[in-house]
Amino acid sequence: MTDLSSSVAAPALFALLCWWFGTGAILWLVRRPASSFRVSLIVCTVLLVFSLWTTRLSMQAQTVDNAYLAFASVIAMWAWHEVAFLTGWLTGPRRMPLEPGARGWQRFAQSTQVVIWHELALLLNFAVLLWMQQGQPSHVALCTFAILWCMRFSAKLNLFFGVPEVGEQYLPKHLAYLGSYFRKGRLSAFFYVSVAASTVVWVWIVWEVMSGRVVVTTGWLLLASLLGLAIVEHLIMAFPTPMQKLWGWAMSRSPSSDRLAPVVVPTTGAVPIPPEKAPAA
Repeated sequence: MTDLSSSVAAPALFALLCWWFGTGAILWLVRRPASSFRVSLIVCTVLLVFSLWTTRLSMQAQTVDNAYLAFASVIAMWAWHEVAFLTGWLTGPRRMPLEPGARGWQRFAQSTQVVIWHELALLLNFAVLLWMQQGQPSHVALCTFAILWCMRFSAKLNLFFGVPEVGEQYLPKHLAYLGSYFRKGRLSAFFYVSVAASTVVWVWIVWEVMSGRVVVTTGWLLLASLLGLAIVEHLIMAFPTPMQKLWGWAMSRSPSSDRLAPVVVPTTGAVPIPPEKAPAA
């Protein structure tokens, strides 16, 4: 029992640290002056290229080290997308508030225009991983990216359909228009469906391990931990949880005095910056 507990604890702790520290690093970067965004993008782009190489290496064998390498590589890869979006370099063609009175398809279309380039970049990244996966035995990297994308997409839909905590209190002045796309109110039916579905998948993963139907691997445990954290992020949208309690170290040391938009690496971190605040191309 001790060996099983230790084998479970290490991947779970690693996933938690990647999630917590990765989110904090992004918070710190996007709270710095806009003049620093270019350097941040360059550094993150170098990390992106490096992470693609390490991801390729991690796919070549099903080992403990490769599982950790795959997971960390995809987290670094995902961080590039977050920074690119939050600095305003990769968002969408629409950078203005939702039109007053917009409902139904019009609201959906305008909301999509705010983020469409970023969403397409994520899909392109996934396609690259699918191409890299061909003929390779380890699927940890591909599954990690898939969980991140699915749960992030779910979080965005929940902000669209409505949740009590949309995080508009953290929006800086130059991102205030983004709050117009959020629907603050009672939990929608989609929230219950999305949380229930993801919880069922998580319980299935845990059951497969506990029942002995699958071999307990580091990759399996990393994926289960990541999905669990993503479910927690969804639940945060239902209850008030000040970000300072989780990432005060990243927020309090920032030179910026503006309030910050909500950013979470696996799912909910996605707010665009208008052209006047974005770095020159």
